[in-house]
Amino acid sequence: MQFIKPTEIKLTRKEAAAELGVSPQTLANWASSGRVSIPFYKVGKKKVIYHKSDLDAYLASVRQTQTV
Repeated sequence: MQFIKPTEIKLTRKEAAAELGVSPQTLANWASSGRVSIPFYKVGKKKVIYHKSDLDAYLASVRQTQTV
């Protein structure tokens, strides 16, 4: 079982979308379609929480460097 660190930065879907530079609807579409796999927690019927470290890991995984 994985425990959440109390110091972990938690973001709402709107905040997470802003961090990634996409709309909240895009983030919701990615979650429902499975197109992009970013872990999240669903709290209640509508509230969704993302960990900033998971967003950072996603950004690192899609990072591209230009080769000349």
